[in-house]
Amino acid sequence: MLTGEPVPVEKTSGKSASDGSEVTGGTLNTNGLLTIRVKRVGGETTLARIIRLVENAQLAKAPVARLADQVAGVFVPIVLVIAASTGFFWWYSGASANEILSYTVAVLVIACPCALGLATPIAIMVGTGTGAQHGILFRNAPALEAAQGLDTIIMDKTGTLTVGRPQVTQILTVEGNSGVPVPDEKEVLRFAAAVEQGSEHPLGRAVVAEAEKQELDLADISEFEAKTGFGEKAVCNEKLVLVGNPALMRAENVFNEVPENLAKQIISGSTPIFVAVDGKLIGVICLADEARPESKTAVRKFQELGLEVVMLTGDHQSSAEAVASKTGITKIHSGVLPEEKAEIVKQYQAQGARVGMIGDGINDAPALAQADVGIAMGSGTDVAMETSDIVLMKNDLRHVADALRLSRATLRNIRQNLFWAFGYNVIGIPIAAGLLVPFGGPALHPMLAAGAMAFSSVSVVMNSLRLRGFSFFKS
Repeated sequence: MLTGEPVPVEKTSGKSASDGSEVTGGTLNTNGLLTIRVKRVGGETTLARIIRLVENAQLAKAPVARLADQVAGVFVPIVLVIAASTGFFWWYSGASANEILSYTVAVLVIACPCALGLATPIAIMVGTGTGAQHGILFRNAPALEAAQGLDTIIMDKTGTLTVGRPQVTQILTVEGNSGVPVPDEKEVLRFAAAVEQGSEHPLGRAVVAEAEKQELDLADISEFEAKTGFGEKAVCNEKLVLVGNPALMRAENVFNEVPENLAKQIISGSTPIFVAVDGKLIGVICLADEARPESKTAVRKFQELGLEVVMLTGDHQSSAEAVASKTGITKIHSGVLPEEKAEIVKQYQAQGARVGMIGDGINDAPALAQADVGIAMGSGTDVAMETSDIVLMKNDLRHVADALRLSRATLRNIRQNLFWAFGYNVIGIPIAAGLLVPFGGPALHPMLAAGAMAFSSVSVVMNSLRLRGFSFFKS
């Protein structure tokens, strides 16, 4: 839960309570019995520190400035000055009271900042609504605005780039002795799954799941014995079967070292489970937390958007490198603790980067809160989703790219709205003020000014509605 490692980490006992490995409250003990000495309670625990980090990061966030408010704040006083100047000019020119009133009112009516006021909220409303229809939830308008400015994407590995649980990725067979047939992959899997049938260990469950996927019939076993931290042994079809790590094989005199030719075939970053029958090694089953099928495409989409992509994980380096090589990521931070994740995000921000963080677990919450935009996978924990600015309900990384593109399209739409609303006023106000009249041009009646003002608002709304046709990735 706290490090994001998909495979259990072995802990060792010491001669005294202070000599053993440190374990963290809230994590799971999958095998064996633990005798522990409590060192931190209450506000000193890891979870309590994570909560404080989240709160501090959220308080440190600055609100996104409202462009429309800034424009309107300057525009309205200027219009009032122009209207007063128009009335004074026509009074000074000797115009009638009706003409003075007509010109002044026309300026006020045509300059009514309805279009300016609609330019931002209507586009945001349509943008967030369109995203929600496709499973992309923006928690608020600032999140939608901030997403368009990102230049760096940092993402968690386990559960975000990967499936989040170990899966069988490779089955290797071992050459038999002279005259002994080489077992096939299904036979190796069948023996291993038979022994692992009752296992609660994640690796054991993954082996059984693969056997069920291949619809293998599993034999009954007897004399089952779990070797904590090593593996299991049992009798299957009157044969003694060993399933476990190299330490179990050494303890049972199967081999002293993993055969060199076999070690070379084991995929880097995977966890090997060795299978021996009647004291002879027959094969190896390799397991790993596999990258999601869509992860490579998602990373490519980020890079096409001009984003730097970084992997941040609590898992060890070899596992991180294996996933990075499959997804096209070149920048990795591995073995990172929850509080260190937030610090790494801060480091990128200190270098001037605008960071989007993608995660799904409790251990990602501080980094999600610290980032300029936190993005949570829909299958993630409640803490991650509460901390994030964007939630992906479809749990597909490719939709992060859609969210960023939608944000850019919405902000582009807002700028278009502001340009046309402001440009319309720049052209319309002089005409309403009667600037063309001395040159034989037309005057603008207040009713026509009102119609033009209404049309400008309608045009802003129509432009914003174009966002409903935004093209999303087809999953």
